[in-house]
Amino acid sequence: MTTTRLFIDDDLRSGQELRLGSEKTRYVGRVLRLRVGDSLAVFNGRDGEFGATIYTLGRSAAGLLIGERVDSAAESPLKLHLVQGVSRGERMDFVIQKATELGVKRISAVLTQHGIVRLDATRAAKRRDHWQSIAESACEQSGRIRPPLIDPIMDINDWYGARTKETDTDLILRPYAETALASVTAPATKVCLLIGPEGGFSDKEYGDAEAAGFAAVSLGPRILRTETAAVAALTIAQTLWGDLGDIT
Repeated sequence: MTTTRLFIDDDLRSGQELRLGSEKTRYVGRVLRLRVGDSLAVFNGRDGEFGATIYTLGRSAAGLLIGERVDSAAESPLKLHLVQGVSRGERMDFVIQKATELGVKRISAVLTQHGIVRLDATRAAKRRDHWQSIAESACEQSGRIRPPLIDPIMDINDWYGARTKETDTDLILRPYAETALASVTAPATKVCLLIGPEGGFSDKEYGDAEAAGFAAVSLGPRILRTETAAVAALTIAQTLWGDLGDIT
């Protein structure tokens, strides 16, 4: 039987009695349809995962008794950073969800020349909060205990200027590039993967990426939608260098 898992942005420890707010209570009671006495697993991205039991459940509040910490092996050993050109609504939501399921550690959403999404500071902050919620839900479903870090949205040139050199393998997807992603040497530490939005990158942006040390790689003979490219590239990376290749 599959264990129900719940992300909680609160400190967790064994023996703790934890009170849920109205939003989480509605989710537990109305969406998950759990009842008093039911068991679930809770995690917060910091303290690990714990068993828990519902000991009270009302319309606007619920109480959980936190049990013992449990082992989890769902986090990938591959340190993978996705830099994704912002695309429209559901496409970007899909990328955030699937990137989380595929074990990405960090996601940077960047605004590009050919991207059709334009966001002011207020809308950008709301979009980031929305994506964080999607990532947390994807962790609940996939068994992960640490949601990916989702950076503030910024222009791609600003991102180049702000980033620190934490990776030894920097790659940018480019249709018809001579080097296939599957032929790249395994990264020694971390890998950063740069993927364009619906309209792709401009020639200038490809040049800027090359100047920043990104090697162009392709996924094969076909041009994929941005959300398809993200899933395909991350799956290849996890199969070659992460934990998908360990499946028996």
